[in-house]
Amino acid sequence: MTTIQSVNPYTSQVLKSYEEFGDEKVSELVAQAFQEYLRWSKAPFSQRSELLKRVSQVMRSKRDELAKLASLEMGKRFGEAKGELALSTKIVEYYADNGEKFLVPQKLQVKYGEAEVRHEPIGPLLGIMPWNFPYYQVLRFAAPNIMAGNVVLIKHASNVPQVSIAIEELFRTAGSPPGLYTNLLIRSPKVDRVIDDPGIAGVSITGSVEAGRYVAKRAGEKLRKVVCELGGSDPFIVLDDADVGKAVEYAMFSKMLNSGQQCTAAKRFIVSEKISDKFLSAFSEKLRGLAPGDPLDEKTTLAPVSSEEQAQKLLSQIDLAVRAGAKVVMGGKRLTGAGAFVEPTILTNIDKSSPAYAEEFFGPVALYFPVKDEEEAIRLANDSPYGLGAAVFTENQEKAKEIAGKIESGMVFVNHPVLSSPELPFGGIKDSGFGRELSSLGITEFTNKKLVRLASVSDPL
Repeated sequence: MTTIQSVNPYTSQVLKSYEEFGDEKVSELVAQAFQEYLRWSKAPFSQRSELLKRVSQVMRSKRDELAKLASLEMGKRFGEAKGELALSTKIVEYYADNGEKFLVPQKLQVKYGEAEVRHEPIGPLLGIMPWNFPYYQVLRFAAPNIMAGNVVLIKHASNVPQVSIAIEELFRTAGSPPGLYTNLLIRSPKVDRVIDDPGIAGVSITGSVEAGRYVAKRAGEKLRKVVCELGGSDPFIVLDDADVGKAVEYAMFSKMLNSGQQCTAAKRFIVSEKISDKFLSAFSEKLRGLAPGDPLDEKTTLAPVSSEEQAQKLLSQIDLAVRAGAKVVMGGKRLTGAGAFVEPTILTNIDKSSPAYAEEFFGPVALYFPVKDEEEAIRLANDSPYGLGAAVFTENQEKAKEIAGKIESGMVFVNHPVLSSPELPFGGIKDSGFGRELSSLGITEFTNKKLVRLASVSDPL
């Protein structure tokens, strides 16, 4: 039997091991979820809302305990883990409070009779989730869909099994019936079996481009509805009239939150030549001041990346970039000692011939591009296979609005790093995927937009 291990990336210690679910158990769990869907889809909104509110109450009562699991399993700093729990709780409460009004039938203007579009649930949904925000990613998918009347099955990342089990336990403690929220303790090869099951109505994946392509293809063959959130290489544009001090402060936050392991992290810093030296000097100084250590120690300002495998991947990307002509401004190496630590790194002199030009660096690595003007900044920002988020810093609000309209991405933030909030739609274009999560858009992705047309037999054809 295959085992799934929980490994602490700070100590390399195996914390726990679990046996992967067998095929028969997986099939039984999908069948159970389908039976619960038949009941839950008819439950009133008040019942759905009450359940989510109880889930949020349990989350608040167990915040520190849950946060510690994330720190132990994927290396997130404890303070950041508590912040993730706070955001996740707000998302659950947001849909408990607003889900019903988001799903109110939409009246249509017609010449005679009546017509409306109703949002109805479609069935059990499979969520394939990543490790980098192990609570937030799951709950931003689960909460709206449960409120909409669907049920969810979660295939979480294999390196956070304790978190995946803890989330299911949250729902059980809150009184969730069996089959409403199901944790599938399986590895990636078993995902095909779940997607192919006729009881599954839709699939949402957050992960790599390669994983998204595979899942979308497999689900498409079965005509399952799919939402893909596939990461990015977000530009962080600083124009010559920007407040450099503030831009550097936000650059640090956007680059180093979660040790740079977030799809909306600033990854490509595109800075006006007029202020480039000032920005780069201040940014480098702050990065050098980060203190590596135990993620559970509040004094730690630099946590390890999620695993030894992730550290080796980053180091390989840096090496290939340097071989192709990139210049290392700072960092670029493995930190000595235990733990999956990679030095905060800045690479510059990256042209289109370099593999780094089109890659996503999922960690504490910043790509730096001085530019002559805003036209070059926009061109460079758009010259990427990704299109998730973008940040633009300028004191000219009208210019900012104009630039925002020219950037090819799903989200643009002005004078602020790209952030997630329950009321803001989240998603991208190009290789960053399709579909939206959060806000009123997220709750309708996996609903049947059913047209109901009412007319009298005396009305004309």
